[in-house]
Amino acid sequence: MNKLIAAVLAMASSVAAAQSYPTKPIRVVVPFAPGGPVDVVARLVQPKMQDLLGQPLIIENKAGAGGNLGVSQVARSPADGYTVLMTSSSFAVNATLTPDPGYNAEKDFISIAVIGAQPNFIVVNAGFPAKSLAELLQMAKTQKLAYASPSSGTTPHLTAENLFRVRAKVDITHIPFKGAGPAAAAVAAGEPPIGSMAGTAPIPFLKSGKMRVLAVSSSKRLPSLPDVPTLGELGFADMEDYTWVGLFVPAATPMDIAQKLNDAVLKTVQDPVVHERMDGLTFEITAAPLRPTADYVRKEIVKWAQVVRDTGAKAE
Repeated sequence: MNKLIAAVLAMASSVAAAQSYPTKPIRVVVPFAPGGPVDVVARLVQPKMQDLLGQPLIIENKAGAGGNLGVSQVARSPADGYTVLMTSSSFAVNATLTPDPGYNAEKDFISIAVIGAQPNFIVVNAGFPAKSLAELLQMAKTQKLAYASPSSGTTPHLTAENLFRVRAKVDITHIPFKGAGPAAAAVAAGEPPIGSMAGTAPIPFLKSGKMRVLAVSSSKRLPSLPDVPTLGELGFADMEDYTWVGLFVPAATPMDIAQKLNDAVLKTVQDPVVHERMDGLTFEITAAPLRPTADYVRKEIVKWAQVVRDTGAKAE
């Protein structure tokens, strides 16, 4: 009887906490360095979500282990809604890529929202001789080349491995960086001169003329880059790959809290300023209610598991 009373009291306490949530600042763990798509989106939605939730959102960059360091920390955090994870599609990739990522993507988290998605870009330094993807692939047959990615286990890494090794049958060495920002800066400096990354980080370098895009992994050309072909147009079918940014909480978080966070995201992305800025960063807004969000994340885990098997990619 005492155990039953304790359980009822605990449940009542949990319900009360969920109803009053939030009553203090919320810690948002971004498991990548500043400057990449996850960090940029986190800071973009931060002001509006703070207004809606009535509490500050404190963004903490916890880069390391291809994103697994920060993700695993959140998995072990109290499930009270005050430590949340803002991460990329590497969350889905690492479930297969890494033998022990430190978390179970399907069991340790509730998927709150996939806020936005953008295709991966195959980019080159402005001084690189190849003016097209075909020319780049031809060069790779006779020269030793290398490409940068934000990290092992990111979708840009897997897109490049699938494109270069599986589809085009060329050997281009992968150089992982600690985030998309450092990877983009390296390509802009020509060290290495090739990169695969989501659109956010390269944009300033594209505008300044320090970098060029050879192809994008979207289903159709981007309105902001109408002259850049898709991988599908270039003969690489079924390579519609996206880097997405999603919000997650530990699995035991009360569903009332999960719903409040989902509601805040859905309202945030409807804000005209947020919408315009997401468009400017080549992000398509994809936020949806909790159930379709969970379904999408599960499908992504399955999709990227197949790509990992096809490419033989390993965590570095």
